[in-house]
Amino acid sequence: QVQLVESGGGLVQAGGSLRLSCTASGRTFSTYTMGWFRQVPGKEREFVAFNTGTGGNTEYAESVKGRFTISRDNAKNTVYLQMNSLKPEDTAVYYCAASSLRFAYSRTLYGYWGQGTQVTVSS
Repeated sequence: QVQLVESGGGLVQAGGSLRLSCTASGRTFSTYTMGWFRQVPGKEREFVAFNTGTGGNTEYAESVKGRFTISRDNAKNTVYLQMNSLKPEDTAVYYCAASSLRFAYSRTLYGYWGQGTQVTVSS
């Protein structure tokens, strides 16, 4: 069982930055692919980025490439999402998730989810 707790959301002006953190329980954190997703009301939860446990491969949604960076500290059981050059369309609830599969783009491949943290970008 893996429990995930996100933090770091908030209100920021367009062009600003935020860093989200997600800390996991359990002793096998390094073996999981950790992903970030986001959701706005009335829309499906969408993929933002993931980082594989082995090899440290990263992938990003096209909409955030060049602006967001996912990283992890396995010693701290924590994954981060550094968000720069934020836009109003980045406003959403952001969720971190853990998958036992390596290249997990789809939310259906993630078995563990955090509670979400709100990010609001004002124009």
